[in-house]
Amino acid sequence: MLCYRNHSSVTEFILTGFAGLHQEYYGLVSAVLFFVYLVTLIANATVIFLFATNRSLHKPMYYIILNLSVCDILFSTTTLPKIISRYWFRSGSISFTACFIQMYFVHYLGSVNSFILFQMALDRYLAICYPFRYSLVLTKSNILILSITAWIISKAFPLMMVIRAYPLPYCASNIITHCFCDHIGITVLACTDRTPYATPAFTAAMVTLLGPLAFIIFSYCSILIAVYKIANVQGRLKSLSTCSTQLIIISLYFLPRCFVYLASVVGITFSADVRIVIIMLYSLAPPMINPLIYCLRAKDMRESLLKQFCKRIVPRKAQVAAISNS
Repeated sequence: MLCYRNHSSVTEFILTGFAGLHQEYYGLVSAVLFFVYLVTLIANATVIFLFATNRSLHKPMYYIILNLSVCDILFSTTTLPKIISRYWFRSGSISFTACFIQMYFVHYLGSVNSFILFQMALDRYLAICYPFRYSLVLTKSNILILSITAWIISKAFPLMMVIRAYPLPYCASNIITHCFCDHIGITVLACTDRTPYATPAFTAAMVTLLGPLAFIIFSYCSILIAVYKIANVQGRLKSLSTCSTQLIIISLYFLPRCFVYLASVVGITFSADVRIVIIMLYSLAPPMINPLIYCLRAKDMRESLLKQFCKRIVPRKAQVAAISNS
């Protein structure tokens, strides 16, 4: 009963961030995190702007990239502002309810991201293994249905985790050793056995992560087999180049996560700070890097970006020339 009475006294949680970080580095860390957030917003907003202003990008693959950019902006906005304020303004507290709301969106947007990468793999699988059926199967309407489905079904597991974790008695410490609220970080603070809550959450995470990953591995193995059957070497290289952009993006998302999960299974342990750094890298680096990969590797995206850049440079040169002639 004591634990349940103390539950009401926990009105907020404290995010420690990088627990071993000295105060003299707080300004530097907040500046780096703010830079990451700013670049993420600008880069992904640029992708959305290019898609909205160029009809040449209204293709299935770019509809998928559009969803990924929106998801990346939302995820970064969910996680980064709070931890930036932790180091910038020395404000690491977050209200009890706000922490669970953040937890929900962290896991929800992570699930959406996983299903979007599944769509990416499906796009390349159909394009290379079944090129004559590609335009019939992956129509704009079908991509729209797949995208809406990804955003809807991803709500189930995170909502279940929040509903089960919110009523728990929190009578232990209210300090979360992390940069944002997640299921493990919160439930370890409950003064009750967390096994009944941790096991379903872990199963949900595995289904969300390994389900799409299993298809991704299958699809790229099928792609390699299909490419190997192409007699023309130039044709092989062209087919592989169309996959390279998405394969890099998928690797950035899945490989670090799989490493962390496998490390915990085989008994490899990390210090709290190292673990947080790894999680922050695989959570925040891909949303910042992905748009740069699109613009450098995807031909249509690169051409659209150059076209927008030239539109703004040419009028300025014309204005300068007119002023100089006058």
